[in-house]
Amino acid sequence: MPIVARKPLGPGGPEVPVLALGSWNTWDRMDFSDAVALVTRAAESGCAFFDIAHYDMGPHAENSRTDLIAGRAIRAAGLARQDWFYCGKLWLWDYPATGFAGQLRTALRRVGTEYADAVVLGDYLGELPVRRVLEDVTEQIEAGRFTHWGVNNWRYRDLRTALDLAREHGLVPPVFAQLKYGPVRRALAEGRYYAPLFASGELALQASDVFEGGMLLGNLRPARKIGADIGGIRYRIAATADRLRTLAGELDCSPAQLAIAFCLANPATANVLLGMSSMAQFTDNLGALALLDRLGAQRLRRYAEPLWLDRHIASDGTW
Repeated sequence: MPIVARKPLGPGGPEVPVLALGSWNTWDRMDFSDAVALVTRAAESGCAFFDIAHYDMGPHAENSRTDLIAGRAIRAAGLARQDWFYCGKLWLWDYPATGFAGQLRTALRRVGTEYADAVVLGDYLGELPVRRVLEDVTEQIEAGRFTHWGVNNWRYRDLRTALDLAREHGLVPPVFAQLKYGPVRRALAEGRYYAPLFASGELALQASDVFEGGMLLGNLRPARKIGADIGGIRYRIAATADRLRTLAGELDCSPAQLAIAFCLANPATANVLLGMSSMAQFTDNLGALALLDRLGAQRLRRYAEPLWLDRHIASDGTW
C-alpha cells in the first residue's frame, strides 16, 4: 500500500499529506458504502485529509449534504479523531453580519466533531474588514475551534494587508492559500502577486480545481457545479483535454496523474485537493506520486508547458 508523503501546510503549519480529498460534490456522488471504503483506503494510504465545507451561503447556498455524508463516512470507517485532518471553510459573503462562531458551531455539529484542524476563509465581494477578520480568527483559535487557517479567493492587497497586520499586532496570520491551480490554470499561483509569497515562505499553496470539474479529463458537460472561470478560459478546455490525453499517453500515465503531478512539481504546493467518486479514481490519483518520481519536477513542468491557457492574465485574485 503506498504511503503518501507529507509537507508543511505553510510556515508553522502542520505536516499534511500531499494528496487530500476535497468535498464539493464528492461524497454525494457515490453510494455510502463506497464512501466508507474510500475513507478507509485514504487513511491506509496516509492521506486522511478531508476538506469538508458546509455549502450554505452566497452562490453556495445549495442545501448540500456532502458534509453530513463525509462525517458519517469517517465515523463508519472507525477513524479516531486524531487520525484524520479536518480542513473546514468559513464564508465571508455576509461577514461580519454572519460571523465565524455561528458558522463553526453549525459546521462542526454537521461533521460530528468538536474542532477543525484548519479552516479556509473564502469568497467575498466588495471591501473586506481585514483587521476584524484577523481578530475574529485569532479569537476562534484561542477558543480551540481550529489551529491554522488559509485563504481562498482573496484579492492580493487584502492578503498582503492581513499578513502585515498579523505581524504588527500579534494576531494569527494565514499560512496557506487554496487556489485554482493546474496545468491549464497557472496565472494566479505562479503570477507576480501570489508567487512571491510562496517563494518567500510566507504561505504554502493548496491546489484545488485541478481537473476543472472533470472537463480537463474529457467530461465536457459535467453535471456538478464548477468554480468560477477566472480569466474566461473554460471554452478552450475541450481542445486542451485532447492534448493532455495525448501527452499522458506519450508519458505512459493517465491524464489525471499528469495533472496532479504537475501541481506537486511546484515546490510551493503543500497538497492537492482531489474530488473523486470512485475507488478506481483514488487509486489512479495515487499514481501521480510515482510519475513525479519517474520524470522529476523540471522535466514534468517542461512537458506540461504547452497546456497553459491563462498565461495572458495577471491575476491578483479579483474575480
